[in-house]
Amino acid sequence: MLQFVVSDQTNPYWNIAVENYLVEHAEAVTMYLWRNRRTVVIGQNQNPFSEVNVEALEADGGYLMRRKTGGGAVYHDDGNLNFSFVVPKALYDQSRQFSVVQRAVESFGLHTELSGRNDMLAEGRKFSGNAFSKGRVNDLHHGTLLINGDMSDLARYLKPKPAKLQKHGVASVRSRVVNLAELNPGITAESIAPRLREAFEAEYGGVAAELAFGDLMQLPAVRTLYSQFASDEWKYGCWRSFTAQRSGQFDWGGVELQLTVDDGIIRDVQLASDALDLGALDEARRLLAGATTKQRPLSGNAVVNDILSLVY
Repeated sequence: MLQFVVSDQTNPYWNIAVENYLVEHAEAVTMYLWRNRRTVVIGQNQNPFSEVNVEALEADGGYLMRRKTGGGAVYHDDGNLNFSFVVPKALYDQSRQFSVVQRAVESFGLHTELSGRNDMLAEGRKFSGNAFSKGRVNDLHHGTLLINGDMSDLARYLKPKPAKLQKHGVASVRSRVVNLAELNPGITAESIAPRLREAFEAEYGGVAAELAFGDLMQLPAVRTLYSQFASDEWKYGCWRSFTAQRSGQFDWGGVELQLTVDDGIIRDVQLASDALDLGALDEARRLLAGATTKQRPLSGNAVVNDILSLVY
């Protein structure tokens, strides 16, 4: 059985609330399409104030949204179409999910390829970033399609770290990405959505039942999720008053630490990263919280050890 959902909202908190509800409750392979208005989406473990020009974003009436998956910050506006695959664990297959998107884009005459684990390129430039998470019964693969986004806004709101740009051999965020409409003016959110559905049904061999987004919004569980994602506590956390900062760039991604230290004991830890290995980040937090600044904790995880090297 297949399901297809299209959001009629551009408020990011409704869109992510429905996505999270589907991850917990969907009983079929589901493809979900949605668009956000003027939104910077950050990863679960990122510091909003080092990744985003929060003051400018909010002054322009934009939204900051923190997702529950790892990875880095991305910008959404009306020129983006975002997609989510919510798939039962037994059927989850990233190659199939990527194939759906690639098939739809290539139907417009473009060549696409995967880059690393989480990017898709068209004509050698990035048009889609992706992230992944595991749920109780379903796993999630979601990403964004840059169709006709405002590149000046992207550069205005995101704060790329120089070390990361140097690693990728580029001068700015702007030079790394491309609007699909620049490569083929016939690509719009409205024109590609039915092709995504066709590719989805072709890949999984069935006709998808359509779920009404308005009905999902009325569910109490979705309303509770909306309140969580819209809250300042979830968006900003405790990234305001700390006594020590450390940061580093590694092959697996970047990391930033903010530590409260008292009498040689690390009393509080905030860890921001675009790393995809959420388990390693959780272990690093656990090992640092309550540790002394003189005796290094032990770990068998290479990512954790890189993080600990910033402190010891």
